[in-house]
Amino acid sequence: MNFKSFNFHPNVAAGVAAAGYVTPTPIQTRAIPLVLKNRDVMGLAQTGTGKTAAFVLPILNRLIEKKTVCIRALIMAPTRELAEQIHQAIETLGRKTRLRSATVYGGVGINPQIQKLKRVDIVVACPGRLLDHISRHTIDLSQLEVLVIDEADQMFDMGFFPDIRRILTHLPKKRQTLLFSATMPKEIRRLAGDILRDPTTVQVGITAPADTVRHALYPVAQHLKTALLLKLLGNTAAESVLVFTRTKHRAKNLGKKLAAAGYRSTSLQGNLSQGRRQAALEGFRDGTFQILVATDIAARGIDVTQVSHVINYDIPSTPEAYIHRIGRTGRATRSGEAFTLITGDDKDMVRAINKTIGASIERRTLSDFDYNAVPLTQQRRSPHRIRGHQTQRHKPAHEQKRRVRKGAFAWMATQETKTTARRGMHSA
Repeated sequence: MNFKSFNFHPNVAAGVAAAGYVTPTPIQTRAIPLVLKNRDVMGLAQTGTGKTAAFVLPILNRLIEKKTVCIRALIMAPTRELAEQIHQAIETLGRKTRLRSATVYGGVGINPQIQKLKRVDIVVACPGRLLDHISRHTIDLSQLEVLVIDEADQMFDMGFFPDIRRILTHLPKKRQTLLFSATMPKEIRRLAGDILRDPTTVQVGITAPADTVRHALYPVAQHLKTALLLKLLGNTAAESVLVFTRTKHRAKNLGKKLAAAGYRSTSLQGNLSQGRRQAALEGFRDGTFQILVATDIAARGIDVTQVSHVINYDIPSTPEAYIHRIGRTGRATRSGEAFTLITGDDKDMVRAINKTIGASIERRTLSDFDYNAVPLTQQRRSPHRIRGHQTQRHKPAHEQKRRVRKGAFAWMATQETKTTARRGMHSA
């Protein structure tokens, strides 16, 4: 099967050909015909399976038939990076259609967005800023025909569901709704039941990593994680490495340590301005940076097909997040490797991941790494404490008194001496 079998409008087909798309992925093969038939669809697929094109292409095909300029499609995404990725896919695939897209998210000025919203057909938005526009009456969604909620499970994890439900009250009830998610917890099923009309579910390979990814666990003490990471990077022919951490503070610090070690490294985390986030992402895409250190939330929307390695500096909090993370490599039929550094506290999550994927992940150790090394903090503090103790113990008593009696202490001591002297005179 190829993309010609979908019988897209010639201008949409031209964009597909220009993008180099030839054979659709499984999620595209199954979802696109249903979306073209105006069905509501629940799409379940892991990261890197091509679900963005699975909804973008049918939307372009639908909107090109009518030339009115108003917002006819709304795509909601959890992060600004993912919103930009979807927007870029629309521009790439729709370059021959003359349909216009705009992104709406926080962290940047709202006025330029207000101007763009007056002359677009498709809006890709994060929920918080979209609600700002709705409350300001700077966006008109009355003519909306298609709603897409992408990465619904991440939307829930980030606490966006109340915002989404508020947004839904401002949309036409007669519309096509598409919901895409990598996992299906009960909250997502409840939302789907509330907003989808007679939906068709399309599920593609969400319970295991892609076959193109080889993955392994590396047990190590917490204080040796950075040292082991540096050793792994030194022993691996890594072209483009995505390193995941649990917190944005750790992502920032680890990015600096890798840069100090001589690697072309940067970090992507929530405290960065939009300009710096975009620069980090673009630098990682074009090879300026070999290593990108990121948190789960910041990494949503990283669409870099040439990632050769994913390294979990911290183990993810759920098996589904593990599958998400390592799905960032081995994309577009390329092979990739995923390494996870684990400590003794991670045994329960390792067990859960093994159960989810139906296999025990291989454990590895490095023969040339010292797993018994003492933390640097202990190495530095002990001699210092001994020297300090000895110095204080052997300090002559008169030197200690002389050192104490400086400044205000010297004045107080003088007053005490005078008082004592007067008392002695009266006693005599």
